[in-house]
Amino acid sequence: MRRATNDPSIETTPRSNPIIMIYLYYSEKFQNYNFGPEHPFNPARLMLAYKLMEEEGLMDGLTCSVEPQPASVEDLQRVHTQEYIASVQAEEPDLAFGLGSDDTPVFPGIYEASRLLAGSSIDAARRIIAEDCSAFNIGGGLHHAMPTQASGFCVFDDPALAISVLKEGFERILYIDIDGHHGDGVQQIFYEDFDVLTISMHESGVYLFPGTGFIDEIGAGLGLGYSVNIPMPMYAGDEEYRRAFEEIVPRLFEWFEPQAVVAQLGVDTHYSDPLTTLNMTLTGYTYLVRRIIELTGQHAGGRLLALGGGGYNMEVVPVAWASVLHLLRGEILPEYLPPYWVEFFMNLVGREPLTLPDIEIKVGSETKKRINAELDVTLQGLKEKVNEIHKVF
Repeated sequence: MRRATNDPSIETTPRSNPIIMIYLYYSEKFQNYNFGPEHPFNPARLMLAYKLMEEEGLMDGLTCSVEPQPASVEDLQRVHTQEYIASVQAEEPDLAFGLGSDDTPVFPGIYEASRLLAGSSIDAARRIIAEDCSAFNIGGGLHHAMPTQASGFCVFDDPALAISVLKEGFERILYIDIDGHHGDGVQQIFYEDFDVLTISMHESGVYLFPGTGFIDEIGAGLGLGYSVNIPMPMYAGDEEYRRAFEEIVPRLFEWFEPQAVVAQLGVDTHYSDPLTTLNMTLTGYTYLVRRIIELTGQHAGGRLLALGGGGYNMEVVPVAWASVLHLLRGEILPEYLPPYWVEFFMNLVGREPLTLPDIEIKVGSETKKRINAELDVTLQGLKEKVNEIHKVF
């Protein structure tokens, strides 16, 4: 399978920033975080992504593969209450804690599987403090979990746990979330913190779970002005995402000057994803990832913890997350997918994987007008609300 590189939005030269060690977190035990064969959160996407990275020769001296260890109870209590942790450990449905819902059913081994994903992000954060490195936990990004409740396929909030660790080594942490769904758990956990700036770009809560993430959710108390949401219109695509990102995100990096960055890189913004109604392509997705890496290099010394997250089309996720690792390494995206991996993928999934650049979706003229009008109002309103507090824009 060939990845064409004649698209002008695909960078054809490596970045000039110095490359630092990248720790990649994956374990076959990630497959145990499994809600069942009919559930959209299929752990096979992680295995396929890791195998693609291996086949593309990315396990070398620049990328160190780490065998994750489960989070301790003490570490889980950085974010979650003792009562909630005990409920997860009991492995019984308990809707008071969000366990046993259609989205987040209880399965045998849920406690250990959840601890392992959380422990990966926690260890990655500690390595970033110790070594000034970057890391990628492809099993992380479970951004909906609350201190006392499971939600949206998420049991333990590993992005928030990682941020809580990073706060021990850095004064300012920036969290950016480009998943199709609002990063509501991370936002709530740090809603009153001034040393954590949360930025979430997502399909508007008017249309999509969890129904939050509007521009007036701006933080509270000492954290007023440190929560930023960019709710995107239904059917927004590459052009709208690039515009919204460039108008808002670089200026926030410049103003906040983070010392470390955590990025949730869910790819359920893709036009083929079954759980969202957005029109991003892999080309648009890798543009955003590249810009996050560049901004982290400019403002945070390259100290980036990248996390997986959403993405429910098996043809898209492995290629997207292998592309993330290439970009972290400062490499151009390869023109071909390895034939052995393509065969393995097709035997398992029954379909061909998508490749870069995929087809950009064109919407009707009236829909385009509606998207632009909604986005105009969102971006102007967001700038005004932030400027009332911090004069950023």
